Amino acid sequence: MEKRRLGRKDIHIAPLVFGGNVFGWTADKKTSFELLDRFTDAGFNAIDTADAYSRWAPGNEGGESETIIGEWIKSRNARDKVVVITKVGSDMGQGKKDLSAAYIAKAVEASLKRLQIDAIDLYLSHWHDPDTPYEETLGAYQKLLREGKIKSIGASNFDADQLRAAIDVSETKDLPRYNVLQPQYNLYDRGEFDGRLRELCIAENIGVITYFSLARGFLSGKYRSEADLNKSPRGDGIKEYLNPRGFRILAALDAVSARHNAKQAEVALAWIMQRRGVTAPIASATSLQQLESLIRAAALRLDNDDVAELDKAST
Repeated sequence: MEKRRLGRKDIHIAPLVFGGNVFGWTADKKTSFELLDRFTDAGFNAIDTADAYSRWAPGNEGGESETIIGEWIKSRNARDKVVVITKVGSDMGQGKKDLSAAYIAKAVEASLKRLQIDAIDLYLSHWHDPDTPYEETLGAYQKLLREGKIKSIGASNFDADQLRAAIDVSETKDLPRYNVLQPQYNLYDRGEFDGRLRELCIAENIGVITYFSLARGFLSGKYRSEADLNKSPRGDGIKEYLNPRGFRILAALDAVSARHNAKQAEVALAWIMQRRGVTAPIASATSLQQLESLIRAAALRLDNDDVAELDKAST
């Protein structure tokens, strides 16, 4: 499988990233191991997680996803087979978003221990921290890069102004630069990335891996009314998509998927994979059946008419 270069650094990933937010939440350890086995056997290599996954689930405190990934890597001797992506800066009990140097130094050690690895391939600032100067955060990453505890850095949930400011600080202060952006992006949620942010990433050769690539599952096509919302723990978040624009997008997905004998989720992911400026979408699965669909999406090629129909429905 052809790998795509992720930003300026020499990191190459397959065109689909597995979203580890489900590990320790809607996928238990046994299921998570089965999913990771199949994902890597199919030729994919990038796993996305965060220290805060899955702190939101009752009884969890954060770190559950990293722990499961670490146990899988160790049990399968799979360190050389995967690109490990994790994040820092979410509220892990400190009561705020935190990208201070002191917090990063502590958090990276906890992530490395849970993941049972010597170095994180890609370490992302999970959120913009308005209380910490970019210079302090990037300086903390510089230290970790020199120590060999991380290999590359990126940002998640940054807007165009924030990413531009961070890049400027990197250039003027001779500090490491964000090489990857992780924005929310899908057929429905296009406003955060399309426009200035996408053009900045293209101009600066910043790799882009998108999250909520299936709009919390809405673009799978299985949520057509409020009666369907109990099909997922994310039902409350999906409700906002049940509107005329959302239904218009589903109709376009139905039409394109029928022409390709594919599922709606596969078409929605293929659309992202073919977007200029996007390296790969992140997508999660909680069953092998769902995962097989994600795998098929990587081989699906949409033609110009397909893309035009989807674009029209989603604008």
